[in-house]
Amino acid sequence: MKLDSIPKLKHTNSNNFFLMAGPCAIEGEEMAMLIAEKVVAITNRLEIPFIFKGSFKKANRSRIDSFTGIGDEKALGILKSVSERFDVPTVTDIHESSDAALAAKYVDVLQIPAFLVRQTDLVVAAAETGKVVNLKKGQFMSPESMKHAVKKVTDSGNDKVMVTDRGTMFGYQDMVVDFRGIPTMKSFATTVLDVTHSLQQPNQSVGVTGGRPEMISTIARAGIAAGVDGLFIETHFDPANAKSDGSNMLDLSKLETLLTGLVAIRKTINHL
Repeated sequence: MKLDSIPKLKHTNSNNFFLMAGPCAIEGEEMAMLIAEKVVAITNRLEIPFIFKGSFKKANRSRIDSFTGIGDEKALGILKSVSERFDVPTVTDIHESSDAALAAKYVDVLQIPAFLVRQTDLVVAAAETGKVVNLKKGQFMSPESMKHAVKKVTDSGNDKVMVTDRGTMFGYQDMVVDFRGIPTMKSFATTVLDVTHSLQQPNQSVGVTGGRPEMISTIARAGIAAGVDGLFIETHFDPANAKSDGSNMLDLSKLETLLTGLVAIRKTINHL
């Protein structure tokens, strides 16, 4: 997939990795605008192609009282406002086939969650919108098996597809990243590393997913060194009080330092 197939994506000739970043979930318009403004400024300075990320709803929750969203069309409308205000593309995840056509009216990239990437009807519905489709690798799937998910998209007449590694289950309550999977998946699709979800510690006894955000820079640097095309990083100005996945999100104040170092690594890799 060529990056210039994503509307509004800038700096595609910079030889940099691209970035999908934003909050786990859209909690409101003010927070989305604050995060987008900061990330746009940083990525423009560093010439990193940027896609703003935000879930319009959270369907996969550990507990019934967990935050799921502020309303589907309200959240999608905020994503559209972010795109229009900052002239950047946006991505959101969908969970049901009926979500595809709805979300496609508002965003540029439709993301299939890792737990749902084998759901053929969902993948095909996303593909048939003509939007770029980002397939999260299932925590239970090998890198090699993701070529079948990619083929579902291309067989539906859409060649705008990428895959995102978000770690593999290691026991019951931990994730690991097998960096051998990056060149494997790059052989058949544009490949992204989801840094923050790879550091989740799911299935905690309290019913809230844990995480290890102190390892974000380690995983991100390793991903760039391994040659990923893009990075996925969830970020928030107040992770401790975020309504979803705060335990593994990057504090927004640390994003510029992280990305500056990653750009330096990418430049070195490009000259090898």
